[in-house]
Amino acid sequence: MKKLYRVKKNQEFQRIMGVKRFVSCPVLTVYYTPKREEVSRVGLSVGKKLGGAVQRNLVKRQVRMMVQDLTEFKENFDCIILIRGAYLKHSFEQNKKELEKCLNTVRIKMQSL
Repeated sequence: MKKLYRVKKNQEFQRIMGVKRFVSCPVLTVYYTPKREEVSRVGLSVGKKLGGAVQRNLVKRQVRMMVQDLTEFKENFDCIILIRGAYLKHSFEQNKKELEKCLNTVRIKMQSL
């Protein structure tokens, strides 16, 4: 996932999460907010309860690849993905399916706005 498509600043995280629009599943939660630009952006957040730095970085790399495979970045929303502890209990494919379900739900909700 290119840096152009990432949410990096704390203020942006707070703005997106402050809108209180989210889709949740046992593995992760996706907060989203509409935007006017044509390029969508994604931010990742992994808590310290998930494991050490090596484990958290592995999870972030995996989720970045999932997002890159599942998204074209031509949608009109920004989102923050919060990864939960249950992520480690499932396989990569199961986690990817859960993320795909959440992103599809976000797309459907964004069309209704």
